[in-house]
Amino acid sequence: MKRVTGIGGIFFKAKDAPALRAWYKQHLGIDVQDWGGTAFTWTDSDGNPSGGMTVWSVSPVESKQFAPSNAAFMVNYRVDDVHALIAALKAEGCNVLEKVDDSEYGKFGWVIDPEGNKVELWQPPAGQ
Repeated sequence: MKRVTGIGGIFFKAKDAPALRAWYKQHLGIDVQDWGGTAFTWTDSDGNPSGGMTVWSVSPVESKQFAPSNAAFMVNYRVDDVHALIAALKAEGCNVLEKVDDSEYGKFGWVIDPEGNKVELWQPPAGQ
């Protein structure tokens, strides 16, 4: 079974999220959308879309998105089969959060690493 196949997203908190988003937009050219982030479409070496994306997002420091972790960031990893990976991680004694979400955006599961960081596992919808 494959485990992680890529990075689906990078999420982090900021003391002043709107100002930090504006800085990234102005100075690094990131196309920050109203929801607080952007999606970078994957391309091949010729610049043609290749069927994936990586989300980048800045949240207010008060956000509970990363709970139960107290970390200021969370990495979302792409996986082929979130249910199989969650089962394997449980069998290996990892601290797995019981909830698995299934939405139009795919399936999401979470595990807490040994340093207490919440790690998001994302199985994209078919065709992505």
